[in-house]
Amino acid sequence: MAKSKKKAETVFLVCEETGDYNYTLKRKAGGEKLRLKKYSPRLRRHTWHGEKKK
Repeated sequence: MAKSKKKAETVFLVCEETGDYNYTLKRKAGGEKLRLKKYSPRLRRHTWHGEKKK
């Protein structure tokens, strides 16, 4: 039997201050959740963005 490959899943980066879905990523399943400092267009500054699945 051949091993099944893990498919990339679509993940959204959500602004923790406004709740806006500003970024999308494709990444492998598993691992720990991302928390990155990214630009928020509504606030016009860098804020923390957390990972959220669809």
